[in-house]
Amino acid sequence: MEDQIPRYFLEIAYNGTAYHGWQAQENAISVQQKLNEALAILIRDDLETVGAGRTDTGVHAKQLYVHFSSTAKLLEQPEKFIHSLNALLPFDIAAKRLIAVSPDAHARFDAIQRSYEYHVHFQKDPFLHLFSWQLRDKPDVEKMNIAARDLLGKQDFSCFSKSNTQVFTNICDIQRAEWKWEGEKLVFHITADRFLRNMVRAIVGTLIEIGLGKKNIEHIKEVIKSMDRSKAGTSVPACGLYLTEVIYPYID
Repeated sequence: MEDQIPRYFLEIAYNGTAYHGWQAQENAISVQQKLNEALAILIRDDLETVGAGRTDTGVHAKQLYVHFSSTAKLLEQPEKFIHSLNALLPFDIAAKRLIAVSPDAHARFDAIQRSYEYHVHFQKDPFLHLFSWQLRDKPDVEKMNIAARDLLGKQDFSCFSKSNTQVFTNICDIQRAEWKWEGEKLVFHITADRFLRNMVRAIVGTLIEIGLGKKNIEHIKEVIKSMDRSKAGTSVPACGLYLTEVIYPYID
């Protein structure tokens, strides 16, 4: 049996404002493209990187894991590697940690839990522009949290998914869905085993409609049952969305 190439998980964080999402694509700048370019210079080899998930254009990540395989000697010195990689990455992408894992570890398929936050503010603030969504009227948080309880558990969330996505199932298991005041900002916290494309932004848009009195509290149940994206609310702007945590059974 041939020796397997060592595999590593790289923890990164990024401000997604300038990027067309995580995933590399033609004719658009992505986070993955910038990371791959920096890694190629540092390791002097073209690597295949795989992320824990794909964030859309303008979405931020406080934590995302990426895996790649390489025999480069520099990887045996994690602190030096992180320092050197950060020197090559643009200011809005940061490498946080390098972790040696088993050769078959997978950043996407091995993740058992993911968490997102959505940030909303209500007064014009130049320091929150592109990092939070400004809403004019304050919604009824109690109503939104009552409605959010109907999101919990394992269900088919086709109603909140972008159409024509290539996934094997639209069933997700949501463990947390709640709004909390954090100072003058309102933040939606959601945790699940997996998420569909555009799912969190569609959920937030639907809950905001309930909070503003445009829909009743039972509306969430009706939308989920319909499995119809047109029944859900409008997707809210990407600027307020953050991927905050990805959990694996073998990483502390």
